[in-house]
Amino acid sequence: MNRQLRIIVSGGGTGGHIFPAISIANAIKEQHPDADILFVGAEGRMEMQRVPAAGYRIIGLPVAGFDRQHLWKNFSVLVKLVRSQWKARKILRDFRPQVAVGVGGYASGPTLKAAQGMGIPTLLQEQNSYAGVTNKLLAKKACKICVAYEGMERFFDASKIMLTGNPVRQGLTRPVLGHDEAVRCFGLDPQKKTVLIVGGSLGARTLNQCVMQGLEKVKASGVQFIWQTGKFYIVEARACVAAAGPLPMLYTTDFIADMSAAYSAADLVISRAGAGSISEFCLLRKPVILVPSPNVAEDHQTKNALALVDKEAALYVKDAEAVEKLLDVAVRTVQDADKLNQLSNHIARLAFQDSANVIAREVCRLAEENLKNHGC
Repeated sequence: MNRQLRIIVSGGGTGGHIFPAISIANAIKEQHPDADILFVGAEGRMEMQRVPAAGYRIIGLPVAGFDRQHLWKNFSVLVKLVRSQWKARKILRDFRPQVAVGVGGYASGPTLKAAQGMGIPTLLQEQNSYAGVTNKLLAKKACKICVAYEGMERFFDASKIMLTGNPVRQGLTRPVLGHDEAVRCFGLDPQKKTVLIVGGSLGARTLNQCVMQGLEKVKASGVQFIWQTGKFYIVEARACVAAAGPLPMLYTTDFIADMSAAYSAADLVISRAGAGSISEFCLLRKPVILVPSPNVAEDHQTKNALALVDKEAALYVKDAEAVEKLLDVAVRTVQDADKLNQLSNHIARLAFQDSANVIAREVCRLAEENLKNHGC
């Protein structure tokens, strides 16, 4: 191919959208080093920092999410949506991509809608087992829809679906540290079982409350914990830990930069049920207790969790019951070698290998086909 591929990748808002997007972009660059990739995100959201840190350009749209509980507050949201659609069209006219990729999040709606209106081929990456409203609307004109779960024909045209799995952060599947060395990195004892508690990139209030209200259980558990609180909860968490006295079995931090080390250290993970995280657990064969967030569209995290529970590949604790039950379930499970082994074997069966490269090849195929047909 003599002419340069130009590809738009749009979406973000959370790590669950951003990490797959960057992973796809990295795979495209491996396959086509000269490809020009431009990200389109939402102003003020985390992609505006994470994407440039990964080495890619990004332009922000003034888009925001709808307030589903207070509909009268959405006038400004509608104004931002109209402005975003105008800006998206300008970005597309100036950049002239051969294909646009939507990974979910606020920005993907106006960007992909504008691309479809301009005749630019689009590819959607639906990460969850229950399709979001935006992707269901965009799917009608999409060329391909890459999904991570079986049975997505109930949402999308079966002829457009590719079962690819969700891309994960490339470094996670190539761990540098073994279990014992990874545990020592967190100042903990390799001879003891270790539970990793992560609430996503921003933290999870319920998971943090479980630990803050259960510090006496942590002390008496006989196991140890790596606790990522998220940036919004770290001050409160550290205050609770300080008030509880010495807790050598608890490592507390707001953010874990080296998640590969954290996963290597963990015998059991406690997590929300975001699709990206679940894909990581599958690839890494990690036993996990899922506590789905109740504050997501269409309760899709519960559906994600149950898709694993139905295959005996994960344990599930309801958010409303977590403070009462979660730590007890975690301590009991991490000390049960047979249960850990069962969960590890079952979740590994659900893993998709090489998702980012599979999706990247399809993106590049669409771009090359458009370039061949239209010469632009």
